[in-house]
Amino acid sequence: MAQSPAAASPGAPEQGCPIRVEHDRRRRQFTVRLNGCHDRAVLLYEYVGKRIVDLQHTEVPDAYRGRGIAKHLAKAALDFVVEEDLRAHVTCWYIQKFVKENPLPQYLERLQP
Repeated sequence: MAQSPAAASPGAPEQGCPIRVEHDRRRRQFTVRLNGCHDRAVLLYEYVGKRIVDLQHTEVPDAYRGRGIAKHLAKAALDFVVEEDLRAHVTCWYIQKFVKENPLPQYLERLQP
């Protein structure tokens, strides 16, 4: 499983600990473990073509919302799309919002209409 460290922020899952996104390619998901191993935030995707992924759903437990965790998941997923030279269809409303707020060319050029 690949891991992508992110800078710690005041709203990190555990104070002083960085938010670490894990990518499980077999399960086609990105996760952030919260509160040890018990809770987790997740971003789910599926391949809908040979080189096309659908970024389907992002979920952060209520107790952890508003801390920037979904932002880390969205960035990790979009970085994966760029690094693997894929195209992305974005079903998830949160990822649509993330792209709108972070209109980086490397993300925009990979999006399916």
